[in-house]
Amino acid sequence: MPSDHPSVGESSRDRIIAAALTLLNEQGREAVSTRAVATAAGVQAPTIYRLFGDKQGLLDAVAAHGFAAHIPAKSALDPGGDPVDHLRAGWEMNISFALHNPALYSLIYGEPRPGVRVEAAEIADKILEHAIRQIAAAGRLRVEEALAIQLVHASGRGVALELLSRTEAERHPSLTSAAREGVIAAITTDAPLSPEDAGPVTAAVALRAVLSRTTALTDTERALLREWLDRITRADSTARTDSTNRHDSTTRTDSTARTETDRSAT
Repeated sequence: MPSDHPSVGESSRDRIIAAALTLLNEQGREAVSTRAVATAAGVQAPTIYRLFGDKQGLLDAVAAHGFAAHIPAKSALDPGGDPVDHLRAGWEMNISFALHNPALYSLIYGEPRPGVRVEAAEIADKILEHAIRQIAAAGRLRVEEALAIQLVHASGRGVALELLSRTEAERHPSLTSAAREGVIAAITTDAPLSPEDAGPVTAAVALRAVLSRTTALTDTERALLREWLDRITRADSTARTDSTNRHDSTTRTDSTARTETDRSAT
């Protein structure tokens, strides 16, 4: 019968996580049962529940542990000081991590749970938020930070999971770069714009990004200004969406009218 006496320098928790991670990588998520993990780690099953609460708690701990080796390298990215290049490098590291750790990546991102954030994903999110904030502070972000972050999230994870769903031979060689540059073009400018060319959204986003650095305002005044800046960016985004929808509606109406005219003519 397995015992709960860990080897020297290794706790039961460490051995359980290591055993679960090995099972995950070698046999997939379905192989990570509490019984299989307990046997592989040399502990009794109740120990897993005592340390992790339930199986999902164990899986979350495995995800955090497996992602830990990826985080330091991603945190230390410094591609020459260009914040947009920093974002590019982070994107490539995300794709590389997914391809080298498919089971672990799918565990972290493949089954989203609204309102629940695993530790590994939260750390990655903070790094992305910092990267987007640096682009905004440089005056090169076209949209509000929250929208930019979600666009990068959706595209990066979507591309990674799409690649994992295909064999290496099926993967289009340009998918990653095309998606990356498409997102970057949608959320950034090529260079900092002058106040006249930037428009209210880029200017508001840039000011918001560095607002915490000012000492001229009280906390209350800073919060109020942040609210105003958010209102500017969101109102403009809504206006652009409405404009796009009206354009699409007009295009469809014109197309329908031409179709009816063609039918009458025949």
